[in-house]
Amino acid sequence: MVSPLFRRFATSRCGRGYAAWGTPIYNLHGMYSARLLDHFQNPRNAGDIPGADAVAEIENPACGDVLRLSIKMAAGRIAEIRFKAKGCVPTIACASALTELVIGKSPQEALVLDRDRVVQAVGGIPQASTHAAQLAIDTLRVALGQIPLKS
Repeated sequence: MVSPLFRRFATSRCGRGYAAWGTPIYNLHGMYSARLLDHFQNPRNAGDIPGADAVAEIENPACGDVLRLSIKMAAGRIAEIRFKAKGCVPTIACASALTELVIGKSPQEALVLDRDRVVQAVGGIPQASTHAAQLAIDTLRVALGQIPLKS
């Protein structure tokens, strides 16, 4: 018998628990790709960078998701990038994928990245969650705006 409190948590929007039959609640209806779930469950480059060259934090006013990026440059390239996120499954996955996409790139190369490329990197996301990829791109652009571009 599943307690009413557990059932309420497991079926809540924010619950990271499991439904009574053992399916993770964040993929209850199979709406997320295996790649997206891998980035969510095993995020790459999570955390902050002490002494970062650029730090940007943006909150999506529509859903309340927050993404913070820290970037460290070396020889005109993104040597290290880390993120902290508070939000839905796609927001965390898109932030993780974004960090992998831009490491080693120059700021000019990173600025070419768009929302569709981030969506592709996580294996697709539901249309209602495209805000997650856009939040990642917007935060990256704000952070890169703090770094002087070399011609």
